[in-house]
Amino acid sequence: MTDFMTRARAAEQAMRSVFPATPLQRNVHLSDRFGADIWLKREDLSPVRSYKIRGAFNAMRKLPDQDLFVCASAGNHAQGVAFMCKHIDVKGVIFMPVTTPQQKIQKTKIFGGDNIEIHLTGDYFDDTLAAAQAWCAREGGHFLSPFDDDDVIEGQASLAVEIEAQLGKVPDHIMLPVGGGGMSSGVSTWFGERTHCLFVEPAGGACLRAAMAAGHPVALDHVDTFVDGAAVGQIGAKPFELLKNRHLSDVLVLSEDRICATMIEMLNVEGIVLEPAGALAVEAISDVQTFIRGKTVVCVTSGGNFDFERLPEVKERAQRYAGVKKYFLLRLPQRPGALKEFLGILGPDDDIARFEYMKKSARNFGSVLIGLETSRPENFVRLFAKLDEAGFALTDITNDETLVQFVI
Repeated sequence: MTDFMTRARAAEQAMRSVFPATPLQRNVHLSDRFGADIWLKREDLSPVRSYKIRGAFNAMRKLPDQDLFVCASAGNHAQGVAFMCKHIDVKGVIFMPVTTPQQKIQKTKIFGGDNIEIHLTGDYFDDTLAAAQAWCAREGGHFLSPFDDDDVIEGQASLAVEIEAQLGKVPDHIMLPVGGGGMSSGVSTWFGERTHCLFVEPAGGACLRAAMAAGHPVALDHVDTFVDGAAVGQIGAKPFELLKNRHLSDVLVLSEDRICATMIEMLNVEGIVLEPAGALAVEAISDVQTFIRGKTVVCVTSGGNFDFERLPEVKERAQRYAGVKKYFLLRLPQRPGALKEFLGILGPDDDIARFEYMKKSARNFGSVLIGLETSRPENFVRLFAKLDEAGFALTDITNDETLVQFVI
């Protein structure tokens, strides 16, 4: 442990030649809301807007004679590697999933310039990883894992070195987002038993929880790529060795829609742009609010590489999670005045966001796909009661993921 801490401290000192420490900021809004002393470690303010530059820097500085680096990344590790390739003037070949947001692809190109080439391959990170490793085996170069590498883990631990120095003490709790496990294993190893570490995963990529339940890393059957910075199908072997003795109860799993609510809140209230993975730690506070009251809590906002073309989807998912937007299939009688009657039932805060009606001349009823927004979830209770009283039949499809994929 002492040796790991010495190396992490050395990594933190060395990277000051490339970029300054990211801010540790007390957040008044969250502190007042949860009755705790809550701080945000703003990794979204690093040169590449995520903590991934730390691991890339540390691993690459230890290979001064290497002139070609190869990596696979959902976007943030790619930017860290690209930044360092240009900084130390070496070549890089970067593999990214086809589904990577354009913002991350473009920023990777900007950071790396002529020093890098990008290959888009695979729908999921694990497919991209396999392609990158196969290319490296054929063509040569050093493969730099985004998380399953001792030097990368050590570099990510520099984040913890900064937190302790900036806070002037060890926090009572620290909230760590988890993807492949590089940062969470490095930071939790630095703090050891001196603080309570909580690990936060998206429901569509809960690879740490799966590994802890099985006792070893396992491949998930399906990965939801929405939280692209943490959408990993299998946790790294090296990170898991450092995390395997943690308590399963300290692994929190959040739905993708729920994460969107925090992204919108942090943007509207604080003016902080977080990508989905970057919002994980902040959203998880509400799950532990009963035992953090009066305590010092650090949340790692791990990244802010967000493509604003995704904002309408984020808002949509946040509204659905908050219960203020729903989708229905309405069975509307085909008689004069039926539509007017339906519209008269809507309340003053109810707004139609989607309306598709197909008249069926040979039937007594027509089907309507309708999306409604309102100001408070309880407004839907009143609406349902009035619709039922008026004889309108409707089916709530808001949470029917299969159906929503085709009609929303």
